[in-house]
Order: sequence, then structure tokens, then C-alpha cells
Amino acid sequence: FQDNDGADFHSWHLLGWHGEARVLAAYCRIVDAGVKFVEPSIGRVVTPRGFRLKGYGRVLMAEAVKRHESLNPGQPNRIGAQQRLEKFYESFGFKTASDMYIEDGIPHVEMLRTA
Repeated sequence: FQDNDGADFHSWHLLGWHGEARVLAAYCRIVDAGVKFVEPSIGRVVTPRGFRLKGYGRVLMAEAVKRHESLNPGQPNRIGAQQRLEKFYESFGFKTASDMYIEDGIPHVEMLRTA
């Protein structure tokens, strides 16, 4: 994706590679506080279709949460999550913090993880 929101330069990027060929299997960014939300956030979480349902997203989010905590000790983390993935993010300690809203034609909710 292009940097449509201008947040890439204010983010730490986490890439998950698969195999010796180093095929990108997962990606997200950890965005500085005050850029997307008041709190730091994890966003642009993506696993390409061929790598879905194989645990890459779970490994990616576990690492992203650890990185968030090391970069932003004691600070909460707010995300804009696709509503269909609420249970996935709840498994990492996020709690729904908004009503549903539409982003890019997809139902989303804000979720918050406190330190």
C-alpha cells in the first residue's frame, strides 16, 4: 500500500519473512503517539492470502505488542481493527473502545490495550 495517511515516516515497521527466499509473510507498523491516535498504535496489520490461517498473524501481533511495550513502556495502545477480527485482537489484551464505524468500506472498531 502507498502511504496514504502519511504515518509511515512516524512508524516502526515490522516485517515477517518466510523461508530462505525471504518472502514477505506478515507486516505491520507501530505508529508514534499523536499520529493516528493520542496513544501509540499498531496498524496496517496484513498477512498475504497464501500465508493466512497458518499462524503468521498471531506471531506478528505477539511481536508487535512486545515491540510496542519496549518502544512505549507503560503506555496504552489503540488500534483501528476490522470488526470481524475483534476476537483475534482480544486474545492480545485489546478491548473494544468505540462503536462500529466504516473505513474503506469495511466495518471497524477502535480497540485499546492498557499497560
